[in-house]
Amino acid sequence: MDLVLSEEQEMVKTMARDFLTDKFPKTVVKEIEESESGYSPELWREMAELGWMGLALPGKYGGSDMSFLDLAVLLEEMGRACLPGPYFSTVILGGLPILDIGSEGQKQEYLPKIASGEKIFTLALTEPSARYDAAIETKAAADNNAYILNGTKLFVPDAHVADYMLVVARTDEKSKGEEGITIFIVDAKSPGISYTVLKTIANDKLCKVVFDQVKVTKENILGQLNQGWGEVQKIIHQAAVAKCCEMVGCTQRALDMTVDYAKERKQYGRPIGSFQVIQHYCTDMATDVDSTRLSTYQAAWMLSEGLPCTKEAAIAKAWAGEACQRVMALAHQIHGAL
Repeated sequence: MDLVLSEEQEMVKTMARDFLTDKFPKTVVKEIEESESGYSPELWREMAELGWMGLALPGKYGGSDMSFLDLAVLLEEMGRACLPGPYFSTVILGGLPILDIGSEGQKQEYLPKIASGEKIFTLALTEPSARYDAAIETKAAADNNAYILNGTKLFVPDAHVADYMLVVARTDEKSKGEEGITIFIVDAKSPGISYTVLKTIANDKLCKVVFDQVKVTKENILGQLNQGWGEVQKIIHQAAVAKCCEMVGCTQRALDMTVDYAKERKQYGRPIGSFQVIQHYCTDMATDVDSTRLSTYQAAWMLSEGLPCTKEAAIAKAWAGEACQRVMALAHQIHGAL
């Protein structure tokens, strides 16, 4: 794995840094987070015009023919800016799964709409049990040339503004565990679907979605009938790596802000950064940031190369989650002089 960014990746990084710094200062991020929709349609269109929605999609579907590793660079910058909105749910949870397991007809129908920013997607996976094993209780009962969906999904990102959802449901009532599960592409405005935006500490837009006799045609099955759990696991691993990329960006931003503050803040007649304990804190933060970046980009590179990376994705996720907490805790201590 080459750890040096390519010329194209450097261009993506610079473009993203400039755009996000200009368009998403902290005041705008807070305003968008507190809004009802959770995103800015105007800025969403501008991002689409820059080609961000289709960055990792093939050119024949309106994309830029770039790789998941290139997308990782963009996601890191989005994490650095704390970008609010449905980018992650649309591109990572919607577009990439359709590209991976969708039929050619589904790709031609949906991917250009994602690449242009015309449609917003999301994934409806988690059940009220809040488990990430195959505890799927949402039912999809066969009805002639269609299926009827019934059930409840929790913590569905951006469902209140989504045009389509990838819904994970059990299509074989007699099955248990990982068998008999199927993914459907569902029109989010279909009759029988209701939404409730959940109140969260982070102000992100997670929703409770209820399906009551929702009709979906067989043509909207994504992937293989009754074989969906293996596909769901691929989506989860890919999404975990993508989320780690965002965490790399936010921890790097916290480190940069903290180092700058330690150079400026004076105590006892000198910058607090001159004290050894503060230097140790910053070193610990930098170690966590770099190790998170290394483990994350290794998994992202393997995804780009089509290599199995279940272990690497799990390592990145486990390390990034804890490292992010350590970095933020030390940043708070230094800024708060605790």
